[in-house]
Amino acid sequence: MSDLKKDAESLHKAASALNKVDDHTRKPLHDFKAASHDMSAFGALGSLMGAKDDIQDGMDTIAKLTGSLHKEWEAEAKFMGDVSDAFDLLDILLTSAARAKKG
Repeated sequence: MSDLKKDAESLHKAASALNKVDDHTRKPLHDFKAASHDMSAFGALGSLMGAKDDIQDGMDTIAKLTGSLHKEWEAEAKFMGDVSDAFDLLDILLTSAARAKKG
């Protein structure tokens, strides 16, 4: 029964950490999105090669995918939290059943 409690605590901790990913990536993602429309770092080379639009499109796609990952991670964290809660409940039920059986 204590294994369920440890598993529940571990899942809860992992879910909390996963929920914080957005906090750590919000500013870098914002900066990345802003940079996707500033091709000055490439100078004339980007424009001469006709790559500017491709680079912007690629960076926009990466930013959108990151947003999708955040949603996926949020859903995964919720699921992990739900499983953690279920383990806690199961641990309580098993402990109660064991006590009732003994006593």
